[in-house]
Amino acid sequence: MSALVRSPRFSAIALLTAAVLGLVVANSPLGDGLEHVLHVHAPWSAIGLDLSVAHWISDGLLAVFFLLVAIELKHELVAGELSNPKTAVIPAIAAVGGVLVPAGIYLVVTDGTPYGHGWPIPTATDIAFALGVLAMFGRGLPSTIRVFLLALAVLDDLIAIVIIAVVFAHGTDFAALGGAAVLLVLFWLLGRMLRPGRSGQVWIIVAMVVVGVVTWWLVYHSGVHATIAGVALGLVLPRRPGHTLHENVEPWSNAIVLPVFAFASAAVVVPAVGLGELSPTFWAVVLALPVGKVIGITLFGSIATRIFRAPGRSTLSFWSIVTVGVLGGIGFTVSLLMNELAFARNEEILDEGVLAVLVGSGIAILASAVTVSLRARRYRARHELSEVEATE
Repeated sequence: MSALVRSPRFSAIALLTAAVLGLVVANSPLGDGLEHVLHVHAPWSAIGLDLSVAHWISDGLLAVFFLLVAIELKHELVAGELSNPKTAVIPAIAAVGGVLVPAGIYLVVTDGTPYGHGWPIPTATDIAFALGVLAMFGRGLPSTIRVFLLALAVLDDLIAIVIIAVVFAHGTDFAALGGAAVLLVLFWLLGRMLRPGRSGQVWIIVAMVVVGVVTWWLVYHSGVHATIAGVALGLVLPRRPGHTLHENVEPWSNAIVLPVFAFASAAVVVPAVGLGELSPTFWAVVLALPVGKVIGITLFGSIATRIFRAPGRSTLSFWSIVTVGVLGGIGFTVSLLMNELAFARNEEILDEGVLAVLVGSGIAILASAVTVSLRARRYRARHELSEVEATE
């Protein structure tokens, strides 16, 4: 059961199912009740946490997801595909293109409107969803495509983390940030003290949980988005305990954290307006996600491949980079978070942004399924032909 929950296919299916269910429930007779539940505030204002259920999901629960992202990012930077600069430079440049071009398309479409600050929405790639689609439809594709996609998506997440930390910070409280920094050092020291098989390890783990929660609380009060606490904790956690934590928490993230976030984020009422009445934000996101991503990743990735091609090192073909670019258009989780941060004070545009992310990612999912299937079929046919020729 654990292996099933860990698989990229399960994660992709669970995310899509939860999002569709949230959208359906919000537009059913149960919609008013769901909206009421999401806006209920927990009675914890005494400790400065007057958050609604929806905010607990996006600020608290999603921090767990970003904790796992940071652990995976650290692994890739230290011992994975991104540890070698010569290997990392091509997906890094492709990732930059996959951010700049969608952001540029968004800004062009929304030019002259008050919605330009939503440019980060189409810059994200949902690593879980993209890998899930590749796993479902990419049987027979070379592993280099998955490695390139993983490296690009991890770097894309790093850029998204920087955007969240810098662009969406408000009224920064440096005292709170300083306190969080001190606790991060303590968290790192506690992580270094963990030794499997030794006595007293349970108390170290309890202390780390307490320090982690207080760090999250301080980051929340600092004006930086609270999910950044998860990122910071994941980056400072030593590799061995980080790997153990990732192994133990990933099934819960795939089965609960991400689907709950997708359900709550997608629970918006479809506006009863004509297509011509939708805001430029809607059209900008719908265009920038599936189109901007594939253009940016393909263009920058192809140029980088030509510049940094090295003898004896395999590089992706043009059409393989296109395939990764199409997969990169699946924004979903992080795009939904970006939308929430950008338009938190404009409920109408917020809802249109959610629908735009779902539509744009949906187009990218369908395009990815077709593209990956065709590429996989071609690779399988070529492999079968090679086997036939080898036997003759």
